[in-house]
Amino acid sequence: MEVKGATALVTGANRGLGREFARALSAAGANVYGAARDAAAISDDGVTAVELDVTSDASVTAAAKSCPEVSILINNAGIARPRNVLQASIDDARQEIEVNYLGSLRVAQAFAPVLRRNGGGAMVNILSAVSWVAMPRIPTYSASKAAQWAISNALRSSLRGQGTLVTGIHLGFADTDLAAAVELEKIPPAAVARAVLAGLEEDREEVVVDDFSRMVKSKLCRDPAALYPQIERDFG
Repeated sequence: MEVKGATALVTGANRGLGREFARALSAAGANVYGAARDAAAISDDGVTAVELDVTSDASVTAAAKSCPEVSILINNAGIARPRNVLQASIDDARQEIEVNYLGSLRVAQAFAPVLRRNGGGAMVNILSAVSWVAMPRIPTYSASKAAQWAISNALRSSLRGQGTLVTGIHLGFADTDLAAAVELEKIPPAAVARAVLAGLEEDREEVVVDDFSRMVKSKLCRDPAALYPQIERDFG
């Protein structure tokens, strides 16, 4: 997928990774829509602000109608509510599911016909290493990302026939507001953006950004009795 000259839409583009994706795409020669519930917070040169609330059917439908030339969709919008699994608020868990999983699906369903009309294009879903493994301090976030990973795989199968590349991005902790309280090594957002653009250019269906994510993936075939004690020891 050639980025230069394409038209991209990035959800959650008002901060963090979303803002970095929008900037990187613009620098690479793409026409960029930066989408967010608070579109007024998007002011980067080369990025056109679009109001989009991923939890609202009406908002997502309106955005798809107002951006008919999109050929690259970056499903980035997400939230996290850290809490021990036994203390987690059901309302917080529901909100994570609503934004991270259902929001991603809602946007994918609305923009899939747009991508088809523009030759197929690409849909990039920003997942996480915790799509594969539950982390002690963000268990409900992990669950929402696992659901997003599963639906990304389903979308890949469904959209292959229309020529749409569906790419899942797995990473550990990026240096953004979302991971501000995490006291572990973090990935610079610009490095994540470079990996995503390289994955697009190479038509890759999966991009594993960092060593932590590669470690998790390499151990998925292990018995949970072997994997989870290490996760608890290193990250609990």
